[in-house]
Amino acid sequence: MDQKFKQSAIENSDSIVQMWMEEINSIKDGNYTASISDELFESTNREFVNVIFTSIKSEGSTKVVEDFSEKIINLGWPLSYITDGLQVFRRVTIDYILGQSEQIDSSYISDVIKSVDAWVEPIIRQLVNEYSGSWEHIVSLQRVALQELSAPLIPVMDRITVMPLIGTIDTERAKLIMENLLEGVIKHNSEVVLIDITGVPVVDTMVAHHIIQAAEAVRLIGSTCILVGIRPEIAQTIVNLGIDLGKFPTKSSLKKGFTKALEITGREVIEHERTEENVEKLIDSLKGE
Repeated sequence: MDQKFKQSAIENSDSIVQMWMEEINSIKDGNYTASISDELFESTNREFVNVIFTSIKSEGSTKVVEDFSEKIINLGWPLSYITDGLQVFRRVTIDYILGQSEQIDSSYISDVIKSVDAWVEPIIRQLVNEYSGSWEHIVSLQRVALQELSAPLIPVMDRITVMPLIGTIDTERAKLIMENLLEGVIKHNSEVVLIDITGVPVVDTMVAHHIIQAAEAVRLIGSTCILVGIRPEIAQTIVNLGIDLGKFPTKSSLKKGFTKALEITGREVIEHERTEENVEKLIDSLKGE
């Protein structure tokens, strides 16, 4: 930006900021920021315009731009908030500089526009690049976190583990299920693994194929896989598709599957009558520990 125009903008920053704030506030109710509180909107706008002036004074301050972009992402605001704000700032600055001069000819107007563009465009590129980089980083972290939660293997009792599955199973997730399943069976020394598909909305040929592969892999390392959570509609779908699940036990609920797992591991659930004598014995045994 021409040094003369730059100096004029900095010296009159209060007036430019006021004009910018008024125009930004006038479009608030008609766009994505309508649901944002007035206090948060105003404070963020002031921080935004401060970032712009900091950038021009220091010829581009990477740290403040990076921090502001990350803040916008954390607030859940779209990239268009940044681009719209900078376009408004560009227009307001040009109007203000032109309004302060008596020399209004095409050459002067062209110089002002070129100078302001040379100032604003690098800030747009920097903010957009920082926003995109921060967004990709956050998405990458979220993806890793979701992968860790998408196929958990939970040891519920000695030699018995449960893998609850929720949501759609695609090829990538099926691979993760297989890896976690095999690693977990060995790590927990599991004899029985219960795969609970209660939270899987659709079981088609591909999903069934992945489950059968996982169960077969578990069998090859010496453990038994029980498929639980088969709802009536899923049972009907499996039958209609001609999918063979006869190679490993299936149960309609986790409770029934757990009972079967106890049976496989040589244990069973025994109902114990809660009498006063039994309670006293239990209390005495706990005191002894």
